[in-house]
Amino acid sequence: MTYLKQIEKIMKKNFNVYSIALDWTPNVNHIGFIVGKEKGFYKELGIDLVIQTPAEDDYKYSPAKKIELGISDFGLCPTESLISFRTKKNPFKLYALATIFNKDISAIAVTDKKNIKRPCDLDGKSYASYGARYEDLIVKQLIKNDGGIGNIKIHYPKRLGVWNTIKENKYDSTWIFMNWEGIEVSNLRLFKLKDFNIPYSYSPLIVASSKLINDKKDDVLSFLKATKKAYLYAINNIDESAKLLFKYLPEADKQIDLKKALNFSIDYFGYAENFGKIETGVLARFLKWLNTNELEKKTFNVNDLYIELDF
Repeated sequence: MTYLKQIEKIMKKNFNVYSIALDWTPNVNHIGFIVGKEKGFYKELGIDLVIQTPAEDDYKYSPAKKIELGISDFGLCPTESLISFRTKKNPFKLYALATIFNKDISAIAVTDKKNIKRPCDLDGKSYASYGARYEDLIVKQLIKNDGGIGNIKIHYPKRLGVWNTIKENKYDSTWIFMNWEGIEVSNLRLFKLKDFNIPYSYSPLIVASSKLINDKKDDVLSFLKATKKAYLYAINNIDESAKLLFKYLPEADKQIDLKKALNFSIDYFGYAENFGKIETGVLARFLKWLNTNELEKKTFNVNDLYIELDF
């Protein structure tokens, strides 16, 4: 064994291995984790990051469930998952640590081939659902807020195939990220929740269990610092970062214009002064909205779901 190999072996022993469960197959939303791994930002802070994708188990478990089962240390999930795991029969304490986007970058989408001009036109039409907690109720409320009845027909295709059902015109609508599916397909009509009085919260959030946060706080902070550094690097090095992301993409996504997707995302990612920052008012308004519209009976304070760490 050469001297350099011996040093490399010793260095590897000094890394703490942590995993993150992505909420979808690798895409522009995850670029920071990929850049951080490829550029060595995590290892600079003593972390060997393992990136897990739902393609590995065909979405058998959600990221939040993987954390509960001990399969993953960190995960990406919407605010709704935090509430869902607190309100189930055997509650599990997940906490939000940071947000990927500082404002909602999602929308309900239909192709412009459909005679659907507004959310109220979705009455009697079909929706491809991911089966997430509150998802279907939020979509129905969107229709009602636009003067409709909310009698949309909900379908539950295979999770990783939801988007394909829209591209193939099998169903009329679904929920997308404007910076990904919205870049792939240009002829989409988008209904943003905020335009119809729905104060949607953050998605995705970086989450972890209370146990990890309490037991490994220094490592959690190192993970967050490296993640922030990586996203900021991606913002400032678009060509290089797009090439790094490309290697991780599923074959079906390799035709998407990555630089366009990243440029679209920049303002939503935020910058050095606010990347990852969760505004408690955003969480509070969404929690209140869920209660007011009777989508959730149990009430939560922001501090029940979010732990603020300085990174």
